[in-house]
Amino acid sequence: MTKENTAPLPTFSHDDVKAAHARIRDRVVQTPTLKSITLSEMAGAEVYLKFENLQFTAAYKERGALNALLLMDQDKRAAGVIAASAGNHAQGLAYNAKNLNIPATIVMPTTTPMVKVEQTRGHGAEIVMAGGNYDEAYSNALELAAQRGLTYIHAFDDPRVAAGQGTVAIEMLEAVPDLNRLIIPIGGGGLFSGMATAAHAINPNIKMTGVQAALYPSMYGRINGKEVTAGGDTLAEGIAVRNPSEFTAAIIQKHVDEILLVGEAQLEGAVSLLLQIEKTVVEGAGAAGLAALLGNKDKFAGEKVGLVLCGGNIDTRLLANVLLRDLARSGRLARLRLHLRDQPGALYNVVKQFAEHEVNIIEVYHQRVFTNLPAKGLITDIECEAKDKAQLDGLIADLNKVGYDVRQVELAD
Repeated sequence: MTKENTAPLPTFSHDDVKAAHARIRDRVVQTPTLKSITLSEMAGAEVYLKFENLQFTAAYKERGALNALLLMDQDKRAAGVIAASAGNHAQGLAYNAKNLNIPATIVMPTTTPMVKVEQTRGHGAEIVMAGGNYDEAYSNALELAAQRGLTYIHAFDDPRVAAGQGTVAIEMLEAVPDLNRLIIPIGGGGLFSGMATAAHAINPNIKMTGVQAALYPSMYGRINGKEVTAGGDTLAEGIAVRNPSEFTAAIIQKHVDEILLVGEAQLEGAVSLLLQIEKTVVEGAGAAGLAALLGNKDKFAGEKVGLVLCGGNIDTRLLANVLLRDLARSGRLARLRLHLRDQPGALYNVVKQFAEHEVNIIEVYHQRVFTNLPAKGLITDIECEAKDKAQLDGLIADLNKVGYDVRQVELAD
């Protein structure tokens, strides 16, 4: 039977965040907080974006890591630090440890993409590949910390880290003092804990909304007293945390007005919108706030809302895939599946319909063997590009009208 942890939770206050701000402000990028005119029109609210994806390592995680490092005494600095991470915490810690001449070791799961491994190594850290997932990497990191006498710097279960993350709120409210609400992504809860503590001290009436990926609703379940299942491949891997800490949960419980859940299609759409409208690259977690805002327009109508674009580390191939999928959902790209007779002129007659509707054909795929059609039948998939959904719908309607069996291959929600 596991013994329950009854140790008191660390104390944490706005003073901790203010002290962190004074400590790190000259060592991190003072990222801009800017109004988005187009997103404001789309949302029916005044939308202000905090561009934390413009930090050197493209994420706010630098703030908490740096604050924790600066608070270490010289003996612990000399011995070095360690963390388990496959993402932004790894890079933020490695980068700032290098700048402070502190040896850093990062334990990464063996499943970590090599691009992230090399980026972290490039900041001077020793990389240890261990465990098939974060929990196993974390256990290995704790063992290494004990063996080598290293200080473990947790990504969120640490008041020094949360204080550093909270400096984001101080900067936002310095730039736009009359914000009505902050919408903040929640994974382990360090960012929300720090920001909410600072924001409510500055403005007790400001509303605090948290956002989680629907596949990882761990804090949502804890705050609302619900049994939830967390797991799956989410675009927002930066907030894909199964077990948030008691420390952050207690602070979030005190400050949060609500936690909203967003689906994968919403996250993909928000990533695409930020690139198209703001010309800025964000990862899935960084787009979570916008996804929640656009998915709940009635709730936020007329408010002055601050969103944190908390990170911009997204694989370029994945980003390309997200953009193409968004075009497909909007009706500008499509794959149409038709049943044809395997005879001369069959495809030509179909292509004529595309030409008449001015829909551009990108690729054509024929399948004659692996179908449930008769031997003289075939399945043809045509990938195409339209101006908008109405143009595509007109093509499909006319193809069906002249006798073709046509259906659109849909994307998953």
